[in-house]
Amino acid sequence: MSAQERLADALYGLGWSTVKKLPEPVAVRLGRTVADLAWKRRGKGVRRLESNYARVVPEASPERLAELSRAGMRSYLRYWMESFRLPAWSAERVRGGFDPKDVHYLTDGIASDQGVILALPHMGNWDLAGAWVTTKLETPFTTVAERLRPETLYDRFVAYREGLGMEVLPHTGGTAFATLARRLRDGGLVCLVAERDLSASGVEVDFFGDLTRMPAGPALLAQQTGALLLPVTLWYDDSPVMRGRVHPPIEVPETGTRAEKTSVMTQALADAFATGIADHPEDWHMLQRLWLADLETRASDGDLR
Repeated sequence: MSAQERLADALYGLGWSTVKKLPEPVAVRLGRTVADLAWKRRGKGVRRLESNYARVVPEASPERLAELSRAGMRSYLRYWMESFRLPAWSAERVRGGFDPKDVHYLTDGIASDQGVILALPHMGNWDLAGAWVTTKLETPFTTVAERLRPETLYDRFVAYREGLGMEVLPHTGGTAFATLARRLRDGGLVCLVAERDLSASGVEVDFFGDLTRMPAGPALLAQQTGALLLPVTLWYDDSPVMRGRVHPPIEVPETGTRAEKTSVMTQALADAFATGIADHPEDWHMLQRLWLADLETRASDGDLR
């Protein structure tokens, strides 16, 4: 393990052991202070966030983009402060911490026993949304986690999410898709963060007027299992309660090859994500490259993620 990996593991461990003990107002102030310091430093993550926002809000002036990136960092640190504290929240606090619109799409799907796939972008606090599902709706679910380095840090994230009532599968290893399909065929719930392709072999979609790739998994799972595919977007307002929306289900096209159906469904998923992100861009925590044009410049532009 490198020194940088040891430091990352230690910092996350400190967050989960210390921040969760802080009074909520203190944690809120700490998160905002850290966010503002990071924003003022304008490191590569902040600059990439601002660059991504420029695609979402193309008419924004440099001053507006700076405002958005500052708000985005505050939203991102709110996510971390909440996540560090979630294991210490009472069930009542979790049940009252999220207020989604159109949740009937989800509850009706759960009641139908046909299986449900929730697909989300990196917005708001997806861990809080998951804890709300397991606590308020009393419904367990299965998700997939990206392998992190060092392994001890990945183990921390798995233990944290399992503690919130989730079954967590590793993204690598080749067995995740088959396990997810089994859960869905048994009438279960699967939740996937799904706007960033980690395999480099995803489905090409138009996203805010330019091309990117998104994972094929949600669409393929829906086709193979008959499960309901529901996009979800999340955002914050000025209250302690996170907001969200469950979007209408994405239907499997009646005609076309599997690849053609997957393309149509993944584009529909991207469109639903874009609707939510356009309404609340500052709550989209995308500090990495996403669009193909940006990925292609990685070699000659090494100072940005």
